Amino acid sequence: MVNRIVVGAHYGLRDWIAQRATAVFMALYTVIFAFVALSLPEMSYEAWSGLFRGGLMRFLTLLFFLSLFFHAWVGVRDIFMDYIKPTGLRLALHVVIIFLLVGYAGWAAQILWRL
Repeated sequence: MVNRIVVGAHYGLRDWIAQRATAVFMALYTVIFAFVALSLPEMSYEAWSGLFRGGLMRFLTLLFFLSLFFHAWVGVRDIFMDYIKPTGLRLALHVVIIFLLVGYAGWAAQILWRL
């Protein structure tokens, strides 16, 4: 028998809503990005660089990546909680995934702002 301690109402609802909100933002960004990228006059480095030279596109792209990483964190965390039973192993995997996702976020920010 599983002894689950629920600490307050709406257990898990915040993460469920956050994952859906990040999915909606990523879908909207993908559609907008596809439209903007396909409307470029040519597919060259100068055109792509010009696309990301504006602050709005950089900001939206960074938000996309942050949404992607948070979305991935919630999904992976739930999978680990459901299927990895040894607590020490699950904690170690959580720490590894957190470090990877934070590192990826920093890498994405570095790439976007060094143009």
